[in-house]
Amino acid sequence: MKRVVVTGIGAITPIGNNIEAYNAGLQQGVSGANIITQFDASLFKTHFACEVKGFVPDEHLDRKEARRIDRFTQFAMVAVAEALKHSGLNLDAINKDRVGVIWASGIGGLQTLEKEVEDHVLGNGTPKHNPFLIPKMISDIAAGQISIQYGFRGINYATVSACASSSHALMNAFDYIRMGRADIIVSGGSEATVTKTAVGGFNSMKALSERNDDFGTASRPYDKDRDGFVLGEGGGALILEEYEHAKRRGANILCEVMGAAATADAYHITAPHPEGFGVINVMNLALQDAGMKPEDIQYVNTHGTSTPLGDIAELKAIEKVFGDYAPKLNISSTKSMTGHLLGAAGAIEAIASILGMQHGYVPPTINHFTDDPDINPNLNLTFNEAQQRRIDAVMSNTFGFGGHNATVILKKI
Repeated sequence: MKRVVVTGIGAITPIGNNIEAYNAGLQQGVSGANIITQFDASLFKTHFACEVKGFVPDEHLDRKEARRIDRFTQFAMVAVAEALKHSGLNLDAINKDRVGVIWASGIGGLQTLEKEVEDHVLGNGTPKHNPFLIPKMISDIAAGQISIQYGFRGINYATVSACASSSHALMNAFDYIRMGRADIIVSGGSEATVTKTAVGGFNSMKALSERNDDFGTASRPYDKDRDGFVLGEGGGALILEEYEHAKRRGANILCEVMGAAATADAYHITAPHPEGFGVINVMNLALQDAGMKPEDIQYVNTHGTSTPLGDIAELKAIEKVFGDYAPKLNISSTKSMTGHLLGAAGAIEAIASILGMQHGYVPPTINHFTDDPDINPNLNLTFNEAQQRRIDAVMSNTFGFGGHNATVILKKI
């Protein structure tokens, strides 16, 4: 099997619109939550979200092309451009038949669909639709647009598994390269669902925090008074490359992808399995795939959405997998800062983990005020402030509605 490394990263997030700004936001424990600006949310139960701030598509993309793609694809194009630049790849010197794109979005162009329905279906009923409606809306279009932009003719598709989507994309890219079927794969995910439909839908299932009077601290994983997640948006891109290919061109290798795994809870459409079987299995399988022991990991970036049931279920599973070593881990949820980017969560959290390895810190779980008596007090949940620590290996977990579980393990090289 081939070795697979990460040679470039790019991000556009609610706490920073590029890697440098995102890294600073993570280290400083910045909250990305604020009142929603993309529509009037005053009639909804939740008035706030973690939006990408100061994003002007025309500053990054050709104006005409920007209008032909949904916001989630705009985020994808911006993150990928940064990642490719960061990788130092000479695009004229590589075999583009062996460069692929595996990109994720849990929902795709919801903003486009919602606007089209409002404009042309709820109006006078006359069917008059934008010819770009379908190609703007479909979840796989970001992968297609990336390949078209750069001429990458290798494998090209989207993974859609709710909040596990971009972790599955990374896992599939990892597998494809280590089997020798590609030299490079652009992977990651993007999401742009700060919309009426998403906020209303998540509100109706009581998944979102309703802390409108204190939105800046609403995303509070592991806090006794957590009341749901905060919706986020943005994207993260990673350049995965076969190790020898990267070494031959003198690439700056950020880390190695050691292992990955996916399982199902086979239990409920939204709730975690009470015994955590699927989550325990996915972490154990990822360690097995990586050829690593639990004590080889220093940091676990958790799914940690700030929901009452999910947070506890994941921590109990971590204790089962890591046993007596669990209190020696650093554990944190970066969703406390970025909110929940749904299908893009795995990508930006893998990037957060890489930045922590590079710069020697553990991103914090901010907004902690009250200990939860149902959570083991011996666990180091990295509350409120980043902690300095040498990190050689990271486990990143993401779980999606439908019982989808994904774990990716990254290691310094």
